[in-house]
Amino acid sequence: MNAKEQPKYSRILLKLSGESLLGDTEHVIDVSKAEELALRVKDVQELGVQVAIVIGAGNIWRGKDGLEHGMERATADYMGMMGTVMNALALMDAMERHSMIVRVQSAMEMRQVAEPYIRRRAIRHLEKGRVVIFAGGTGNPFFSTDTAAALRAIEINAQVLIKATKVDGVYDSDPKHNPNATRFERLSYMETINRRLEVMDSTAISLCMDNNLPILVLNLWNKSDLRKAVLGETVGTLVAAG
Repeated sequence: MNAKEQPKYSRILLKLSGESLLGDTEHVIDVSKAEELALRVKDVQELGVQVAIVIGAGNIWRGKDGLEHGMERATADYMGMMGTVMNALALMDAMERHSMIVRVQSAMEMRQVAEPYIRRRAIRHLEKGRVVIFAGGTGNPFFSTDTAAALRAIEINAQVLIKATKVDGVYDSDPKHNPNATRFERLSYMETINRRLEVMDSTAISLCMDNNLPILVLNLWNKSDLRKAVLGETVGTLVAAG
C-alpha cells in the first residue's frame, strides 16, 4: 500500500448480484468470474479494509419465474436463499485460491458447508482480517438480498454499503436505451425512493435511511473503481442523508 493511500472506510459491506458470477460459459457459475471478483476484494483488503459480502442468486434462480407459474412465494424465496449459499461457496473457493481467509455464514442452517449467522462471531472474523460472506438472505421469505445486505451492514457496523453493478452509478433512465440519460453523483434516500430509481428495494433503502448508512453504487467491473471508492475518491453514485 502506498503511504499516501489511506482508506476512507475501515469496514465495508459489498453487495453482489448473482449475475456477477455469470460469464460466457453455459454454466450458471463461471469460475473465472468468481476469481475476478476475488481479486477485486483482495485489492481493497490489502489496503487494510475489512470486507463483508452479501451475494444474490439471480444466476441460479429468479423467484418471479416461479411466481408466474403459481409457485408459492415462500417456496420461491427459500429456493433463492439456497442459491445464495452455492454462490457464496464458489466465491469463497476462489478467494481461498488467492490466499485469502474466508468464512461463509448462512442465515439458513447448513452446518456441513457454512457457519450459522452469529453477529458477534462475524465481527470477530472481520477484526481478524477474514472476509465474511453472508448467505441465505435474512433467513426469511419475502425479503430480498438487498434488504439482507442493508441489515447485515447495519449489524456489523459497516461504514458504507457498496452496491456493485454493471453500470457506473444511478441514472435517471436506462443508459443502455437512452444515450442522453443523466448520471447522479449524489441522491438523498427519499429522492431515491420517490423517483423509484432502481438502486435497491424500498425496504433496504428505508433501513439505510433510518440508520444513516450511506449506499454507494458503482461498476465493479471497472478495474479500479472499488479501490477508488474505499480511498474516498468520487466514484459512482452516493445515496446518503440530505
